[in-house]
Amino acid sequence: MDYPFHTTFAVMIFITGGTGLVGSHLLFELTQKEENIRVLRHSATSVKQVERTFSFYTPHPKNLLSRIEWVDGDILDYDFLLSAMEGIEKVYHTAAIVSFDPAAAAAIMETNLGGTENVVNACLEKKVKKLGYVSSVAALGRAGNKNITTEETEWKQGQKTSPYAISKFEAEREVWRGMAEGLKVVMVNPTIILGPGDFQQGSSKIFQTVYKGLKFYSGGVNGYVDVNDVAKAIILLMESNISGERFLLNSENISYKNLFESIANALGVEPPKYKAGKFASELGWRLLKISTLLTGKKSLITSQTAHTANSIFRYGNEKFIKATGMQFTPIEKTIKRTAEIFLKEQ
Repeated sequence: MDYPFHTTFAVMIFITGGTGLVGSHLLFELTQKEENIRVLRHSATSVKQVERTFSFYTPHPKNLLSRIEWVDGDILDYDFLLSAMEGIEKVYHTAAIVSFDPAAAAAIMETNLGGTENVVNACLEKKVKKLGYVSSVAALGRAGNKNITTEETEWKQGQKTSPYAISKFEAEREVWRGMAEGLKVVMVNPTIILGPGDFQQGSSKIFQTVYKGLKFYSGGVNGYVDVNDVAKAIILLMESNISGERFLLNSENISYKNLFESIANALGVEPPKYKAGKFASELGWRLLKISTLLTGKKSLITSQTAHTANSIFRYGNEKFIKATGMQFTPIEKTIKRTAEIFLKEQ
C-alpha cells in the first residue's frame, strides 16, 4: 500500500507518540529550533492536546503547530513506517502504552515491543542516521531499599514485575539489536515524569487527584523528573556524538508523603493525613478488583502499583550529568509551575 506524504520542506526528523506527555513537550522544544518535523499520530488522535500543551508555554501555539507535518498511521503497520520515514535522518521513538492493567498485557506487548521492533527495522532499512528511544526505569533492575539504581543495575523479573516493565525491557533489546546491525542509538530511562499535560490521565493526573482531596499516602519512595528535562535531554543526546548508551533521567528521590504534601501546598488544598501501610494497600487493590468485576469500571490500583507504592526506589543521575553537563530542574519548581497551570485550567 502506498502512503504518499506531501511536504514543502525537506523532512529530517520523525517522531512517534507526539501527542503524549513527553512527545508534545519534545515537539515544543524542537519547534523552537525550527526543525523540519514529521509526526506520527493515530487517525483518531487529535492534536488538540498538543496545542493545549504548547499554550502552556507560548501565546501563539498555532504558529508552532504549522511547522509540523502530521501523518495518520500505526507503528504496527510496517509498510506505513517505511513510507513515513522517507527522507528522515533522525527518529525519536516515544510511542508506548503506559498501563499497569494486567488485562491490557497483550496490547501493551504488541505496541511497546512489536512497535519498537518495527521502528528499529524501518530505521535500518531507510538508513536513518540516529534513533532516540524513550524507555523507562521500569526496564531497569531494582537496587533495593538501601541502594541506588543505576543504568548498570541488573534486571530481574519477578512475580511483581508488570507487563509494562517486561514490554519496555524487551523493547530495549530490540533497540540494542538495531545497534548491533549498524544503527546509531541513544536511550533514556526517565523516572516518574511530572509536568503539565492531560490532567485526566497519566502522571499529570496526580495533580487532579490531590486537588479533589486525597486522604491517604503510602510509605514508599520513588524518583521524579521534569517532563521538560526529559525532552531537552533526549534532544541533547541526539545532537551529540554519543551513541550506544542509555541514560537514567532522575531529578530527585522523594517520598510519596512529601510529594503529595508539596502538590497539595501548591494547589492550596489539604494534604493527605493518613498513611496506608502494606496491609491496607494490599487489601485495597483486592477490594477494588472485586469492584471492577461488579461495575466494569477499571481501577487505577493493581497488585503491582500497590507494591510499588510501599517500596523504596532510589535512582542515580550521575552518568547523564557527567556526559552532558545538564542539570535537572528541582521537583519543587516543577510542582509549583504545574500547579499554576492546573489551577488556571480550573
